[in-house]
Amino acid sequence: MKRLLAVMALVLMVTFGVHSAFAGGPPPKNVMKGVFVSYDAAAETASIKIDGHDDLTVLHLGEGMTVEDIPINKKVLVSLDTHAGPNVIKDVSVMFMNMTVNKIIAFLLIGLIGGLLSGFIGSGGAFVLTPAMMSLGAPGAVAVASNMCHKFPKAMVGAYKRWKYGQADIKLGLVIAVTSMIGVEIGIRIQKFILNSWGNAGSNLYVSVVFVGVLVLVGFYVLMDAVKLSKGGGEEVKPKLAAAMQKIELWPMMEFKVAKVRISAWITIPVGLFTGMLAATIAVGGFIGVPGMIYLIGASALVASATELIVAFIMGAFGSIQWGISGLIDIRMTLLILAGSLIGVQLGALGTTYVKDYMIKIVMASVMLIVAVSRGAMVPGYLADLNLIPQLKEQMAGGLDFVSFWALMLALAVAGIIISVAMIKGMMQAKAEENAKALGNEAVNPS
Repeated sequence: MKRLLAVMALVLMVTFGVHSAFAGGPPPKNVMKGVFVSYDAAAETASIKIDGHDDLTVLHLGEGMTVEDIPINKKVLVSLDTHAGPNVIKDVSVMFMNMTVNKIIAFLLIGLIGGLLSGFIGSGGAFVLTPAMMSLGAPGAVAVASNMCHKFPKAMVGAYKRWKYGQADIKLGLVIAVTSMIGVEIGIRIQKFILNSWGNAGSNLYVSVVFVGVLVLVGFYVLMDAVKLSKGGGEEVKPKLAAAMQKIELWPMMEFKVAKVRISAWITIPVGLFTGMLAATIAVGGFIGVPGMIYLIGASALVASATELIVAFIMGAFGSIQWGISGLIDIRMTLLILAGSLIGVQLGALGTTYVKDYMIKIVMASVMLIVAVSRGAMVPGYLADLNLIPQLKEQMAGGLDFVSFWALMLALAVAGIIISVAMIKGMMQAKAEENAKALGNEAVNPS
């Protein structure tokens, strides 16, 4: 325990060191946060009180904008069009949506399913939650920031549960977490560059395109591996790539006892780096971190999914500080989703004790591919917002929104059903085996 505390203290010091060296700083220079207090329809201008400033700033409406596009007395994220001149508005997004009873219930349910996924596969919650927040009206950058903020207390609970079951490799988690913090800084800078260059519409497009690309690529790979594993009797075989990586004797070599792996530290670096980059950029790192630990490092799906929760805890805390400095976290969404996910993550962690490794992979792949459809349906709308394609007809836009929303609901339902059924079957089988063992003991030792 003393050794563990010493390692965690070292990680904490490294965290602050990395923060000092790569501090993300304020929001992009062409993006401002504040509240519009008035507008002048004749002059086509609007006055905004920028956060941290007492004086009002007058902004000019961009091409195609009217005063009806300016929300009054609401916190907004404003992107400026520097090519059109000084203080010209490119687009305006309401940062913090109005909370209705329906939205509150939706966030709680989404948090519950997201937590269930996170506890079960170590990464599923985030790649469901970010699209869900965006579908309910949150700007892409706010959804990413709020999601990252909610994940680290949830991950802490899930990591503790999985560690008690003997599934989490703390040393492996800490090693990857250190590298991932550098990736977090890179990812935040990428998001800020996108906001600075193309505004909130560009951020939404970027989040969605990366989601679709990575989800499809990783989802199909994991699904094929899961099918192959299930046909082989469910016993996991070390991937050939991981076996090859473990043969590389490049100092420093590290041994991870729970994962039963001895490997060069330089193999773990890209896994942590890309995990952090994706986590900060789109609030999802687990679907790179978990497959990376399985197919590159050689950990089992059970250990990888548990260890990812340790990484998510450290990385989430670090990223939340960075996003908090930029003021992009909606604490209401964060707390609502956290309330549901804290229950779900414990149920998901419990479920892993009753299922085989291939079932974890099947759930991961299924949700990835369905969420890819949900986010992909939104891409044409974002392209149109950036004038990269002609504006969509109202019927087409409505149809794509419908597909996106219900594909996301399908992903949540599929995840909940598969995990629940697998958990119930596993519990019933374990109970039957326990009863059979008890009857066997009575037959051997009759009273």
